[in-house]
Amino acid sequence: MFYLKTWLGICFLMSTIFVHAQEKPVVDIGGALRFNYNYSSWKDAQKKRGGDLGYDVFRLNAKAQYKGLKVNAEYRFYSEDFGGAMLKQGWIAYDFNKNDELHFGLTQVPFGITKYNSNSWFFSLNYYVGLEDDHDMGFKFTHQGEKWDYSLAFFKNAEELRFGNKSDVSNSRYSYDVSSIDLTGDGQSNIRNKEVNQLNGNLSYKIENSKAKHRLGVSAQYGGLYNLDTEEMGNHYALAAYYELQAGQFGVKAQVANYKYSAKNLDSEPENVIAMTAYGAPYLVASEANLYTLGLSYTIPLKWGPVSNVVIYNDFGYMDKAESNFESSIMNVTGAMFTAGNIYTYFDLAAGKNQPWLGSEWTNALASGTLDAKWEMRFNINVGYYF
Repeated sequence: MFYLKTWLGICFLMSTIFVHAQEKPVVDIGGALRFNYNYSSWKDAQKKRGGDLGYDVFRLNAKAQYKGLKVNAEYRFYSEDFGGAMLKQGWIAYDFNKNDELHFGLTQVPFGITKYNSNSWFFSLNYYVGLEDDHDMGFKFTHQGEKWDYSLAFFKNAEELRFGNKSDVSNSRYSYDVSSIDLTGDGQSNIRNKEVNQLNGNLSYKIENSKAKHRLGVSAQYGGLYNLDTEEMGNHYALAAYYELQAGQFGVKAQVANYKYSAKNLDSEPENVIAMTAYGAPYLVASEANLYTLGLSYTIPLKWGPVSNVVIYNDFGYMDKAESNFESSIMNVTGAMFTAGNIYTYFDLAAGKNQPWLGSEWTNALASGTLDAKWEMRFNINVGYYF
């Protein structure tokens, strides 16, 4: 309740400041309330209950704009077990002109296909290793031209909530970031790293005609990896090439990515894994891997009561880990998203091998994985009212 009152106060103060300090600002307060049903193949007791229906998230969005200056913030309230209250994004921007914009704050990292490299509620495998819809603290310049779009960014670090000299990264965050993890259950954190001083570049070329829109792009990311125990600086990088197509009602999102984390861990700690966290729970991820994703979608206009259209889709992802004795991770989501006024409903059948959100193995699924892991399935319905 404290977080909700605080956020409402900020929204009110923001609108008051703009109204009194500027003549005609544009202020927009919105949000969403979502509920979730899931039925998971690896949860025997849940299957006997016929699945579970519960609260997903309540979020508040605040936007304001005046004379080229903009602010955009989104605060989310999850249950305590999923990280509790957290800022998804929050940035101040200046529009130099209709093509060029500078962001400062917690803003989306320009890597690969943006805004999302997926169609489903689950995102793609890239999201679970911090390479889709990631948000970090820093500056981002974006240019949108007739043919070429590009973004250049510097991020000082991921979301910093503690500001201690050797404080571990907080688990309460929306997007996955490098973190620490307690491997032995003794209450002491291990593999304690933080992302620092990261550079990003994203370049894409657009080809458009009366029948289709194509986009070809490449991305690069490089930054430091500071270890809290050794106080030494490692590094990490990621590269991606991607293609997008929108031909009438048919859409394609295809991407190939490679990443590597080279941490300066304690001698007693492994180098072939890194800890990452979001939604209140860290896990291990392979330090180096290739990621292959392909998303297909088709939009069907409808006149079915309040339902105006449905998007059917399939998102596939494959993670090939560099460590020879690590098992690959696979994820496939087949689903449909229905639009009915302000209500958006996702029906997803998600299947996976060595995917922490799709199976009983959490900590090591995206790292060493499980030999001969079987396919696990989760049927998920997410209903949200957006205002």
